[in-house]
Amino acid sequence: MEQALLESALEGLSGGLRLLLEGLSVVTVGLGLALTLGQALRLRRRGGYRRRHPRPFNSLRLTFGSWLSLALEFQLAADIVATTTAPSNENLIQLAVVAVIRTFLNVFLAREVEAEQKLEDALSSQDAASAKALGGIPSTPSSPG
Repeated sequence: MEQALLESALEGLSGGLRLLLEGLSVVTVGLGLALTLGQALRLRRRGGYRRRHPRPFNSLRLTFGSWLSLALEFQLAADIVATTTAPSNENLIQLAVVAVIRTFLNVFLAREVEAEQKLEDALSSQDAASAKALGGIPSTPSSPG
């Protein structure tokens, strides 16, 4: 009797926690989308951005990809909670699929972030060298504010 009550309480707690984690995942995707769209609008307003950055929308992909990765973390946590209380074959397969997707996404996202950072560093060094060669005058026009 006592064990059945404890199991029922644990199932209720895990169900609520899973729902919370899945909700956080959805909110994370929505927040990431909103922030990425805001970043895109700021990029669009800056006219000189394309001249300095050959791939201006790569930063948007990286931003949104980071948010998607975080959302997958919440999904993975929700699946882990579900699997601990009801380890069915379906739950185990779903957990494995989310874990594999998240791992690949994180690996490729980390590579892209590193490549983008190297590009940004190279462009910053090039801008600094141009400014120095021109006697401290920046090489790109400032955007109207």
